[in-house]
Amino acid sequence: MYKKRVITAIAAAATLGMLVTGCANQSGPSTSDSSGASNKVNIPAISKVDVPSGAVLPKGDGKATCPSTTTLAYGGAETGPNAQLGINIFNGIQLAINQHNQANPGCQVQFKKFDTEGDPNKATGPVTQMVSESDIVGVVGLPFSGESKATGNIFEQKGLVHITPSATNPGLTKNGWTTFYRALGNDAVQGPAAAKFLTDKLQAKKVYLVQDDSDYGIGLGTQTSQALGGALAGSDKVITGQKDFSAVISKIMNTKADTVYYAGYYAEGAPFDQQLVAKGFTGSFVGPDGVKDDQFIKQAGDASSNAYFTCPCIPGELIPDFASAYKGIANADPGTYSIEGYDAATVLLSGIDKGKQTRADLLSWVKSYDADGLSKHYKWDSTGELATPDVYGYKVENGKIVPIGVIGK
Repeated sequence: MYKKRVITAIAAAATLGMLVTGCANQSGPSTSDSSGASNKVNIPAISKVDVPSGAVLPKGDGKATCPSTTTLAYGGAETGPNAQLGINIFNGIQLAINQHNQANPGCQVQFKKFDTEGDPNKATGPVTQMVSESDIVGVVGLPFSGESKATGNIFEQKGLVHITPSATNPGLTKNGWTTFYRALGNDAVQGPAAAKFLTDKLQAKKVYLVQDDSDYGIGLGTQTSQALGGALAGSDKVITGQKDFSAVISKIMNTKADTVYYAGYYAEGAPFDQQLVAKGFTGSFVGPDGVKDDQFIKQAGDASSNAYFTCPCIPGELIPDFASAYKGIANADPGTYSIEGYDAATVLLSGIDKGKQTRADLLSWVKSYDADGLSKHYKWDSTGELATPDVYGYKVENGKIVPIGVIGK
């Protein structure tokens, strides 16, 4: 789910700019008879991203005062099949609040968590409870598009501002909500960037697109397939919770596609890729932010070595101070959307520090916010969207997900 003046990723641009030249001596994709085509290319990882010197940090000036009951909340998955994506965000929020409270003895912001399991059918209960607690003045969440769609009206009715670090369905900002803000690019940004990455950087000639039945998968699948144009070799749909992908794999093999793009989450993406490879597929498997997690590698095993990812998220692991502090509380490196969760919490904390300590005041603060965070510049339009954020590419290398740089806007 980035403005050029915030994160330029110079190393990424240089690396990716040389990709076509570097691949020219590889004679292009090679085909195999019944197993599809192989288009594995060598795209080097990047080792740094640039962060603005004036980025707003959670600690502020250390002089903040606020009532001891002032509370921020996280709403989203802590359990469930794709829980790790929510946990990444939760840990980023926790780090921001810890740093704020350590620096501001006069303003000890409380933190409450509400587990939605990432399920639209289960999210309404926790969100209803959340908005009923008057001490909660701002929320980071919800992570997934389906649950965001199911609960947006509940937040709106109670005037409770919420910033999602990861829900990317474009339709979420078209509901007339005034309390919903998105801290990343939506799928109308990611889809075209993914299509360009597939055809330009991976040199894919025949892409087979598979989407799940979530609001996220449908939105991203639609945007990506439209942008692929003539490179789209075919498409199919799967359902949440599906375990057997043999039928769709047969269709893929029949088209001799050299690349599969999966619009969905890692809970289904991992077994799908594993079964693809087991059936003899030798091409690349590309997933979006919903698949980009270490859990994908753990569940897909060795098959994951063919995987790339697209994500409107910055590699927070390449920001040393953030990565070190995050590991101190999570005992793990930053994951997908950890730094977006951190930045979203920082926006709310900075408002509290400026005396915006009611729901109405904090909502007004977010509406007019205009400042750098660690991951990007935060300024929203009237619908809650950011302007032209960057989309990054990632790949699996030696059993780990590593960033390969900016792939589009």
